[in-house]
Amino acid sequence: MQTKLTELLKIKHPIIQAPMFLVSNVAMVKEAMEGGIAGCIPALNYRTLEELRTAIKELKANRVEGGAFGFNLIVNKSNVKYKGQLEVLCKEGCDFIITSLGSPEETIKQAHKVGIKVFCDVVDLKFAKKVEELGADAIIAVNNKAGGHRGDKSPENLIKELSTNCSIPIISAGGVGIKADIDNMLSYGAAGVSVGSPFIASIEASVTDEYKQACVDYGANDIVMTERISGTPCTVINTPYVKKIGTKQTWLESVLNKNKKLKKWVKMIRFSIGMNATKNAATKATYKTVWVAGPSIEYTKEILPTKEIINRLVN
Repeated sequence: MQTKLTELLKIKHPIIQAPMFLVSNVAMVKEAMEGGIAGCIPALNYRTLEELRTAIKELKANRVEGGAFGFNLIVNKSNVKYKGQLEVLCKEGCDFIITSLGSPEETIKQAHKVGIKVFCDVVDLKFAKKVEELGADAIIAVNNKAGGHRGDKSPENLIKELSTNCSIPIISAGGVGIKADIDNMLSYGAAGVSVGSPFIASIEASVTDEYKQACVDYGANDIVMTERISGTPCTVINTPYVKKIGTKQTWLESVLNKNKKLKKWVKMIRFSIGMNATKNAATKATYKTVWVAGPSIEYTKEILPTKEIINRLVN
């Protein structure tokens, strides 16, 4: 399956192993590269810049022909580590950077100086055109089948709209669990896909066995949208705990969110509480099971090595 994405990253298959908070790690990406795809890790998965630097060096030492690796950067002001992370990535080197939640202008400028490609998350044509004008190398089109924070448009509608109106490659994010899904995305005009949720149930993932098993036991119909994590709708598995606490913001949050002066602080508090709950559920035993995932876990039937998950996607 040779596409513009395989040409850009010199990979065997047009697949990016999506960056997932708490889940993605060096072991997963090394296996991804061995499997002929690109792997990506959120820079925020590393507490310090030195840890990030060490991860880059290990991946560079294990790079193989037909594979590639990159990192995800949150590029808005809420990420106080952003500038330091960008500096480390540009100094140490990687194949690509995926930007999220803000303007990628500075990232594109600095990354291109050292030959790093930049792909940008977007959910609509307006932002797709903006990042194209800024010099992005490709667009990550986040559709309504994605896990975590998702877009509003179906994969088909979003891909066709962006590929028709943009001249750079479109990489579809969301709704891919088997090879037939990839074939569909490519038929709509995508140059490749970004796949996340199926890799949660990989042996190499940095989460608990309970989280991985949940991706096996639950399916697409068990994915719900919740406002209780970050203040922005996010997809999670509808566990008994999620059912208990509900998926809507509390009446007090609803009232405070209508106050322009308090809205920012309410969202910050909700984000902090939600992220802490998500981290606890992903990394240790707790009855407060808030597990982020997308509907593509439908095809996850057992916990497998990353390479076997890749085989399911390409064969």
